Amino acid sequence: MASVRIDGDDLVVEIEGMDRLWSLKSRLVIPLANVCGATADPGIAAEPKGLRAPGTSLPGVITAGTFHQDGERVFWNIRDGARAVVIELADEHYDRLVVEVVDPAATVALIEQVVLR
Repeated sequence: MASVRIDGDDLVVEIEGMDRLWSLKSRLVIPLANVCGATADPGIAAEPKGLRAPGTSLPGVITAGTFHQDGERVFWNIRDGARAVVIELADEHYDRLVVEVVDPAATVALIEQVVLR
């Protein structure tokens, strides 16, 4: 699971618990200027992930870490796809972040509110 918050001009994604170990990350800090938007996408867990490097993938259990597919680099950290949020980025190390959060609707609203400023 991850927590997502706004800290000044940055979007901060904190990876929680043992997911830090599986994803090989504990925190991602993205300038808000590079955040394009966010959507709740419960179906994304069933989509192909691409090549894992580095990270963890146990289908139906956990997807965590960096995955490469179709020229994109995507950070994943989900166990329950029903709580997945996709954050679109530009000019960043990752093209997208796919993270599981407690409240997808509230997380999307938070991100969309600051992106529209």
